[in-house]
Amino acid sequence: MELFNGRPEVGDGRLEREIRTYDFLDGLGIEYKRVDHEAATTMEACEAIDATLDVVMCKNLFLCNRQKTNFYLLLMPGDKKFKTKELSAQINSARLSFAEAEDMLKYLDIEPGAVSVMGLMNDKGHAVSLLIDEDVLEGEFLGCHPCVCTSSLKMRTADVISKFLPATGHEFKKVHLVGED
Repeated sequence: MELFNGRPEVGDGRLEREIRTYDFLDGLGIEYKRVDHEAATTMEACEAIDATLDVVMCKNLFLCNRQKTNFYLLLMPGDKKFKTKELSAQINSARLSFAEAEDMLKYLDIEPGAVSVMGLMNDKGHAVSLLIDEDVLEGEFLGCHPCVCTSSLKMRTADVISKFLPATGHEFKKVHLVGED
């Protein structure tokens, strides 16, 4: 795997949603490193990507309440276990579950396997609330997908919080996830 600074030189064969992500980041002056790869379907593949980028990729979960009236994007460390009950209590929402692929596409223009904070640039109606585990916020860098699962990015967490989120009109709620049994 090769590490690149910024966007690909040529956009041939790349999905429009990926190119739109690079355009958005470049327009905000956010620097990022990039690695292209096959869709990561094993932990070994994920570890190779992490090693190349020198960052632990965030676990990004797209959730909703039972009525499908509230949608949430949760960013948490990849090595933490997700406990629905633990998060539900913090956001006063009973019965959280994973949202459907159709909703992911509708609100974030992302398909399963590529869920990322970058999808918030496509949520013009602000239907999705962002939740970030405190451990992610404490990290200097954040790893995520550019709205596709065949590339991964590394950027400063501070740039995501202070530049990217304001540009999308989204705020976030900090959550504390223990993730232990």
